[in-house]
Amino acid sequence: MLYTYSVSIYQSDLEAFLSLLTKEDDVLLIQDGVLAVLEDNPLLKYCLQQQISVYALIDDVLARGLKDQVSHHIKLIHYSDFVDLTVKHPQQIHWGA
Repeated sequence: MLYTYSVSIYQSDLEAFLSLLTKEDDVLLIQDGVLAVLEDNPLLKYCLQQQISVYALIDDVLARGLKDQVSHHIKLIHYSDFVDLTVKHPQQIHWGA
């Protein structure tokens, strides 16, 4: 399953979101969700422990001035890569406001 996460981890029910994830899933951070690209946040820590891949849209990272602060565990991708993820995961859930 592909989970797109578009809200700040500090303004959502992060515990509920994390409880849905499995090792077969991928997480894509978009919009304000890219705030989770920073090291040592709970979403990234959990995904690393569970070996869940985390991606972030580079355009959203750049728009928020976070390019130099992105964890090396995050894979920055473009919209064409987003399309590839949707092909890989026919089922998707959007987590946002």
